[in-house]
Amino acid sequence: MTEIIIPLLSLIALEVILGIDNIIFISILADKLPVNQRDKLRFWGIGLAMVMRLALLAFVSWILQLDKTLFSLYGIDFSGKGLILIVGGLFLIYKSTKEIYHKSEIAMEDAPAIPKKISFKKLLMEVVVLDLVFSVDSIITAVGMVKELWVMYTAVIVTVLIMLIASKPISQFITKHPSFKILALCFLMMIGVALLAEGFQFEIPKGYIYFSMAFAFLVDIIQMKTVYKK
Repeated sequence: MTEIIIPLLSLIALEVILGIDNIIFISILADKLPVNQRDKLRFWGIGLAMVMRLALLAFVSWILQLDKTLFSLYGIDFSGKGLILIVGGLFLIYKSTKEIYHKSEIAMEDAPAIPKKISFKKLLMEVVVLDLVFSVDSIITAVGMVKELWVMYTAVIVTVLIMLIASKPISQFITKHPSFKILALCFLMMIGVALLAEGFQFEIPKGYIYFSMAFAFLVDIIQMKTVYKK
């Protein structure tokens, strides 16, 4: 029994950590929508992530083929997974950079800008693109940790339920504290760089990335508490 529970809990913990990137991205996009549509985007975004991962698990043998080298260029081997990570990394870097620039420009303007109408479908498509990238990475990681398919299915379902519960508080926190929104965008940019590097066969240990994110978050919390005390 212990041989099953420990890998299951370990996989759930890993999936939750990887899912934080998804939650932050969806929360930032949802903040662009009217209040009555934000929960809908979070529900659909996280729900589609679960559907994708469960569907990909049904094609585990094909997913594992994505790890095989397709071609080499300048001494670097490129696989299907690597190409997906490169596209996802570039997409994350582009989106986070664009959002940071947009918010910086608005902050510098004297007159408030008239907000553009954002399409729910467009934002959902952006979420789907990122869901696909993280799902492929997540499934390959899961296969490397456990062999039983039902353990992977269980871990995905439990993780998505945790993400659904945590997404609204995280989104509300980011909306309430604008400085954390910039920090969250910097996190996403860092994840984008990590995905890009991994796609080029230069893997940055995820422990370093998440530790630096946690440290920066802690510093921002301390700074916020200090300002409020004054």
